[in-house]
Amino acid sequence: MSSKPSLSRRTLLRGLGTAVALPMLDAMLPGNGILQAAATGRPNVAGAPVRSAFMFTPNGVNYPEWLPKGEGSNYTLSKLLSPLEKVKADINVLSGLTLDNARAKGDGPGDHARSAAAFLTGAHPNKTSGRDIRLGVSIDQVAAGQIGSKTKLPSLELGLDKGQIAGECDSGYSCAYVSNISWRSETSPMPKEIDPRSLFDRLFGANGPQATAADNSKIVRQRKSVLDYVAEDAKRLQSKLGSGDRMKLDEFTTSIREIEKRIDFAKAKDVAPVAKPTMDRPAGIPGTTQEHMRLMVDLLVLAFQMDLTRIATVMVARDGSNRNFPDLGITEGHHSLSHHSGNPAKIDSIQKIDMFHMQQFAYFVQKLKSVKEGDGTMLDNTMLMCGSGIGDGNRHNHENLPIVWAGGAGGQVKTGRHIAFPKNTPLCNLYLSMLTMAGGKADRFGDSDGLIKMG
Repeated sequence: MSSKPSLSRRTLLRGLGTAVALPMLDAMLPGNGILQAAATGRPNVAGAPVRSAFMFTPNGVNYPEWLPKGEGSNYTLSKLLSPLEKVKADINVLSGLTLDNARAKGDGPGDHARSAAAFLTGAHPNKTSGRDIRLGVSIDQVAAGQIGSKTKLPSLELGLDKGQIAGECDSGYSCAYVSNISWRSETSPMPKEIDPRSLFDRLFGANGPQATAADNSKIVRQRKSVLDYVAEDAKRLQSKLGSGDRMKLDEFTTSIREIEKRIDFAKAKDVAPVAKPTMDRPAGIPGTTQEHMRLMVDLLVLAFQMDLTRIATVMVARDGSNRNFPDLGITEGHHSLSHHSGNPAKIDSIQKIDMFHMQQFAYFVQKLKSVKEGDGTMLDNTMLMCGSGIGDGNRHNHENLPIVWAGGAGGQVKTGRHIAFPKNTPLCNLYLSMLTMAGGKADRFGDSDGLIKMG
């Protein structure tokens, strides 16, 4: 069996100045090889990249209803985790992890700012609302610095609300802290992309990620579909592929067309202005939080398929977000509800929001699982971590964080378990382990004191 790919991983579909990277096909794998990871029983596609994604949810959870019953593989999902039932075999629920540098440490109030700021950096933010912000490099950007050169985009930073950068947002802390989880340096957060159309054009625009909005708008006007430019090239390639790869290519191009239609439909809708200034996501497209989230997830999965990037962050909302959820029948703001003080009606509403976030996470997991790679799926070669920098939203604590993991990390992780770590185990231990599994290297990160084994 040959170890040389019969089709280059960098093969592109081209037409009229547009270049579309292909998804991973069997013909690109060394000898079409599929290795079985003996330690975990999960497929490990030879030559498939390991992707890392970090999903942040704000304001903690109603923790007593979040914590599962039982440990190891013999555990029961809690009420708030029940939306994950269909993907239970593909996830690990992680309890006992702590974000020490989100604690006050003498700085007084400001738990929401510290929660978001420390979430991926493991660093304690300098308390300021001025220009002298100071934090640390986030783990996604550490990974991007080490392995990001292997892809067109070293990393992708996505979100549902832009948030403020200047000014004070939480008890003397800069808005930059509550609005960002990805930091390229101790003074520079990475800007988030929140518009699905802009993200689509960044991925598929003829002028690449450096194209201006005007450039890509012109491209959009000139084309009926980006795939119309590459259809003939795709037809030529089809003749060189096996039946399985032809099906993958057809599914891939169909996905792009469906996303285009959804974005265009959302653009065409007449969306009413937001009535309350406490709403974090600007009025516009898409019209619902769920559709917005799922469009961004679908585009991110396409970017992973095309190997345009292997590292991504998704910030569902800034910490302290007071977004309401009319589609859930909830008109009061998320942050206000998180401080329920035992009020049954507020607890009921906050639990609906917590479950809504888990529904979106489950969608993310299922989307990754739907993409075939060799004899496995993209989920088998992905590390997807979801959580908050606050444990219980009513308490503003930073231990016992609500962390959920999905994916096999290329055969390195065994899933289907509740792993209860000893009290005050650093969350940064998980990040150090993820960096190692992604192919990076560091002796320490944040307040880490070791690696976490999930094999």
